[in-house]
Amino acid sequence: MTVPVSATPAPRRAFPHATYLIKELERAVRVRIDEIVQPLRLTATQYTALSVLSWHPGMSSAQLARRSFVSPQAANEMVSVLSRRGLIRRNVANEGGRALWIFLTALGERTVSRCDELVDAVESRLFAGATRREEAQFRAMLRTCREAIQVGAPPAKSAKRVVRHSRVRPATTSTRS
Repeated sequence: MTVPVSATPAPRRAFPHATYLIKELERAVRVRIDEIVQPLRLTATQYTALSVLSWHPGMSSAQLARRSFVSPQAANEMVSVLSRRGLIRRNVANEGGRALWIFLTALGERTVSRCDELVDAVESRLFAGATRREEAQFRAMLRTCREAIQVGAPPAKSAKRVVRHSRVRPATTSTRS
């Protein structure tokens, strides 16, 4: 005997949805970063742009927009503001085109370094209840989820992933193991 489809219970969904929890965390982190960089007369978005430039100097405004999660128009406005403040400089591309490559100035480098210290403190608080292993697993899971959701991305082949850190976290006096 077959069971009619309508009689089959729907799979239980976890509430709240993971996507809701991710957005909730993203929003809380964004608000906190806005608070800590405000005394430096920056927004979280401007800090993101400066941070991106510290790792990828010489980007175009369009590239910076994509990496900073803003529209090209918003990036152009942000670049103008950061340039007027002396945090970034723009150089004409050598290829003779109209493109301008964006770099941090010495002041920009000092500013992003100070912001990184503040953000590191936020991350320490974020992971205060986790072991180093759990933190690494969380980071790996975020990367896995990001890759899985990207349009056109091939499906993940394995749950095992090598955790690669592009930044070295400063040593802390934390008692995490």
